[in-house]
Amino acid sequence: MKEKIGVVDAGGGLRDIYGAGIFDYLLDNNISLDYGIGVSAGSANIASYLAKQKGRNKVYYKDYSFRNEYLSFHNFITTGSYINLNYIYGTLSNEGGEYPLDFDTMMNNKSEMVVVASNAKTGSPEYIYKKDFKKNDYGMFSASCNIPILDKPYIWRGNEYYDGGITDPLPVKKAYEDGCTKVIVIITRPINFRKQDNNKKFVYNKIKRKYPEFTQKLINRCELYNQTLENLLANDVKEGKVLIVAPDDDFHMKTLEKDKNKLESMYQEGYRDGKKIEEFVNKVKSE
Repeated sequence: MKEKIGVVDAGGGLRDIYGAGIFDYLLDNNISLDYGIGVSAGSANIASYLAKQKGRNKVYYKDYSFRNEYLSFHNFITTGSYINLNYIYGTLSNEGGEYPLDFDTMMNNKSEMVVVASNAKTGSPEYIYKKDFKKNDYGMFSASCNIPILDKPYIWRGNEYYDGGITDPLPVKKAYEDGCTKVIVIITRPINFRKQDNNKKFVYNKIKRKYPEFTQKLINRCELYNQTLENLLANDVKEGKVLIVAPDDDFHMKTLEKDKNKLESMYQEGYRDGKKIEEFVNKVKSE
């Protein structure tokens, strides 16, 4: 039976320029994967990869993120959201935008794609498949990237969404359910890093009354990520079913830290680590 190789890009805000570097390496070396499931910024990385637009995401991370229209307290004060997701995935990405997504190439790519977003009302993950994507309607990326507290719920196709990483941070199980037999997982912290909730719980009161189920997931998000990663390391990685690709050094970079030197370093580290995926894929194909 032919192996179906999938990739999970778990996101990580601007830190996921690391993932952009990995996918650019794969494009440079003509390495195709059968399936991609993206969380938060990881969904945009996979989209450009399937669209064969090498370097596109690097521009978004390293250049566009420094614009006030993209990330700024001015946005937060005037709109209630620090990140202007419509600017990223609308103004810049649509046809006629400054750096549009090659939608047709992405859709014609034989690889499957799924975007993970968290439904704000139910507190459950939702999975948006490529077959449901529409040109110039990239709200699924905005939904997946929408950070709680910093941003208002993102409304798309009648539902309210927050970051997909809150409810399914490492969706390997979903990849298996969709038929993958081998899964590559891209994370943006060193593999021994474990998340700690440094937020004071009172900040969640802002959304708890309206979204109680989601808020509980938000409170438990670090435990969910850590436990899922531990389980993967203890089982799937040892069995050879999963490869986790992580930076050796994340330069103590915060999720939305705008530091061009750190961004470039993370990108270059990702590009180098793309070799690990190439070796994994070649090994799987030779077995």
